[in-house]
Amino acid sequence: MAKKVYEPGESYKYQLLIKHILEMPLAFAPNQEIVYRDKVRLTYRTLNERIHRLANGLGKIGVGVGDKVCIFDYDSHRYLECFFAVPMMGAIMHTQNWRLSPEQILYTMNHAEDKIVLIHQDFVPMLEAIWDKLTTVKKVILITDDGAKPESKIPFDTEYEEMLAGAASAYDFPDLDENTQATIFYTTGTTGLPKGVHFSHRQLVLHAQALLLATGSYESIARCKSNDVYMPITPMFHVHAWGFPWAATMLGVKQVYPGRYEPAMLLKLILTERVTFSHCVPTIIQMLVSSPAAKKFDLSFWKVIIGGARLPKSLALEAMEMGIQIFAAYGMSETCPLLTAANLKPWMLNETMQHNVDTLVKTGLPAPLVYVRLKDPLGRDVPHDGVATGEVCVRSPWLTESYFKDPERSKDLWVDGWLHTGDVGLIDKEGYLQVTDRIKDVIKTGGEWISSQDLENVIANHEAVMEAAAIGIPDAKWGERPFLVAVLKPDFVGKVTGDELRQFVLKASEAGKIPKYGVPDRVEIVAAIPKTSVGKINKVEIRKIYII
Repeated sequence: MAKKVYEPGESYKYQLLIKHILEMPLAFAPNQEIVYRDKVRLTYRTLNERIHRLANGLGKIGVGVGDKVCIFDYDSHRYLECFFAVPMMGAIMHTQNWRLSPEQILYTMNHAEDKIVLIHQDFVPMLEAIWDKLTTVKKVILITDDGAKPESKIPFDTEYEEMLAGAASAYDFPDLDENTQATIFYTTGTTGLPKGVHFSHRQLVLHAQALLLATGSYESIARCKSNDVYMPITPMFHVHAWGFPWAATMLGVKQVYPGRYEPAMLLKLILTERVTFSHCVPTIIQMLVSSPAAKKFDLSFWKVIIGGARLPKSLALEAMEMGIQIFAAYGMSETCPLLTAANLKPWMLNETMQHNVDTLVKTGLPAPLVYVRLKDPLGRDVPHDGVATGEVCVRSPWLTESYFKDPERSKDLWVDGWLHTGDVGLIDKEGYLQVTDRIKDVIKTGGEWISSQDLENVIANHEAVMEAAAIGIPDAKWGERPFLVAVLKPDFVGKVTGDELRQFVLKASEAGKIPKYGVPDRVEIVAAIPKTSVGKINKVEIRKIYII
């Protein structure tokens, strides 16, 4: 066969494709384990075969390039297989947030134009409730842990493991253009319809590489290396589990998938599988550090990244007392999500975690290839002096280019070449970003602004407070006044009053930690604080309760 002769300037154009991520562990650690709860143990070699079988099975039922494949599942080895097989075929993976309302799930599936659905048996009732209103779904594949098929009006085409067993073990994954769309999912905003964000192969591969650089290449308290054991505690439907399944696979690390989040199972897997690296929102780590069972064990081998909401200093210190190596990172659905991580600078590394806690809970330093600027309402840059605040605006190669089929809301996302996050923050002289609030959550009282997050951080330092939320409520004289709701730790229920908590905040203001106008008129003690589907505090719902 004649060799191809390349003209000057012509060469092989290497495409950044998800399939290239999978090649790396097969060469480096083919026998490394992938674990699902206490039910399944695979190797990367077996994972690769199952990915090929999944692609063949999906192809047999009609999945082609550009088709949307919607997935309802807990964090599992099956989900990991979909992370690869679906986009590697040229199809588009829709990670469905099964915590949304039935109306929102229906909207996202019709809006995305899902063709195939893979669904765990636990979520079948959700699909049944909207089945007659779905407009594009052609086939449904049932996922079970035990092979038992539930009675349902949905005509399941096949069961997941049966499909893999009957499929060929080799699939010729195409050489796609790296800008081919790979994923779509929907943001979990608290107002309006969910917004679809989408990412290409190129964006996801670059993001995985940046994750490894940000969390593994800098000397840090919580480096992710090839000898780590990775377990997500952020749902795989939520921004691709922050992209870590692809990054972990690239490293060839042992991976542990916990399925349904149950405190006892999470702790069991952390201890028995010796999980060393995880990520989650603050509510998850709060749940674990508050568990009497967890306090009995040494967790000094466990490194945890906190995102999705501000990491309170008090919670970080409580985790550190249990030996957990903890620090904050920042991103959002529209940014894939990595933007910043609270890595320590070289001169900080000789100090203890407790000494560095104020840095470790900051939003962090920009990750490689990320640019962060603060903009005022006129679009002018705000100085990085640790005092002046502005809207956090960002650039990187992996930011969503638009909201799917939503040009109107896309106009507000990108302005003058910068993605506008809707967050308010400041950047100190060391370059660390600290997000202080959402623009819509800043409390405006008497012409002055107070950060709701600053108030929440102050009251979280009270020994009795498990979590708290601050909002502004209308006031005839001042426009708005701060209002706090707080959940007490079990040992303090009935022993601490709202007025005592208000006095605690007042003393903090007298010490200069917050301005006097930031002291709330009252603090309400509640049994629980409303949350969004991904565990963030839902201030829209709080306002509905307390603003008449």
